Amino acid sequence: MSLTTMDVLLRMAEKENRAVGAFSVGNMEMVMGAVRAAEETCTPIILQIAEKRLAASPLRLMGPMMVSAAQNASVPVAVHLDHGLTLDCVREALAYGFTSVMLDASLLPFEENIAMTRQVKALAAPCRATVEAELGVVGGNEGDTAEHKILCTDPALAERFVAETGVDALAVAIGNAHGNYPVLPDLRFDILEQISRRVSVPLVLHGGTGMTDDMFRKAILLGIRKINIATASFDALAKRAKAYADRTDSPDYFALSAEMAAGVYENVKRHIAVFSGR
Repeated sequence: MSLTTMDVLLRMAEKENRAVGAFSVGNMEMVMGAVRAAEETCTPIILQIAEKRLAASPLRLMGPMMVSAAQNASVPVAVHLDHGLTLDCVREALAYGFTSVMLDASLLPFEENIAMTRQVKALAAPCRATVEAELGVVGGNEGDTAEHKILCTDPALAERFVAETGVDALAVAIGNAHGNYPVLPDLRFDILEQISRRVSVPLVLHGGTGMTDDMFRKAILLGIRKINIATASFDALAKRAKAYADRTDSPDYFALSAEMAAGVYENVKRHIAVFSGR
C-alpha cells in the first residue's frame, strides 16, 4: 500500500528542496490521470478535493475512489480534504480514510481561526492525519461565486498561529488567488521569505494555476513545500474532451474517458517536473 500521510511527503520535499504537487480531482478520469503521471515520474503526489466541489463530486463516491487509488499506487500518495468548510465534512473525510484534512477558517477572525484549527487537530489526531490551515486570505474563489480579496499573511501572526494550533502545514496568502488569473499575479516573495524565517512547519501555496515556472521555483526556494493545482487540471480535461467531440461524428464513451484522463495526466506531469526541479 502506498497511501501515506501528507506530513511524510512534505518532510521528504523539505530534505530535497522541492515541492509536492497537490492535484484536485473531480471524477475517475482525473484520479487515473494524476496517479498515472505520478507513477511514470516516480514522484509522490497528493490527491485532494475541496468541499465546495462535493455538490458535483460527492464525497461518498470520490472519497473511497481516491483512497483506493492511493493504496494501489506504486508511489506514495496522500489523500487530502482541501478547503473544508465544516467539521462534519472533516469527520466524513477522516472516516473514509483521508490522510490529511484542512478546514479553511481564514475568513474568520484570527482567534476563531485558531479555535477551529485546534478542533480539527483534535479530530485528526486519533487518525494520525495531517492538518493544514490557512492564514491570510487567498483571493478568487474556491468553487463558488464569492470573490475574496487578497489579504496577505502577517508573518508575526503566522508564527503565533502555528505555535498556538500545532498545525502541520500552513497555507499562506502572498498575492495568490484561486481560479484563472486575469493578469499575471504580483507575488509578495518578501512576505513569503519573512514567514519562512519565522515558521517551522511546511508552507503551502494555493492558486497555482496560471503562475509561471519561475514563480514556482522562487516560491520553492523560499520554503513552499506544497503547491495546489486545481483549475489547470479541470481546464485540461475539458479541453481534451471538447477536442475529441469536435473531431468525431460518432462519440464513444471509452475513447472520451481516455482523452479526459490523458488531459489531466499531461497537466500533472508538467507540474511535477517544475515542482521537482527537473
